[in-house]
Amino acid sequence: MRDLMKDAAWVLLITFTLAIVYELYRATAKAGTSKHDSMHTFVVQGLPFYVVAALVIAALFAGYDWAVWAGLALAIACILVSIFYYNPRIMLERQPGVIDWFEDLVFTGLLFVAAAQLLYLVLGSIQ
Repeated sequence: MRDLMKDAAWVLLITFTLAIVYELYRATAKAGTSKHDSMHTFVVQGLPFYVVAALVIAALFAGYDWAVWAGLALAIACILVSIFYYNPRIMLERQPGVIDWFEDLVFTGLLFVAAAQLLYLVLGSIQ
């Protein structure tokens, strides 16, 4: 089971690395396109979120049992935000192109993969 926990940690690490690189791209190369595309927004809103994600990912790599629940909660929360808030509001305000849609689909897809792995761990630990 520890291998699956580490696999989920790797998936989340790749997911949030992709996200932070994308948000930096939006904050620099696309600065001013929307109110969401600035270094100020990235630092004030984005960085605290990525710190929380990094702590959860580090806890998964360390093998803490509670990290499975935290990772699952993080993945599910991000999926819900992506589907019900980010796509209908922020994405459309950003005037999305191919890179934007690609990142969004890959990010959300990888979250589903991590959530499935972590849900499997949670269900296995309940029995």
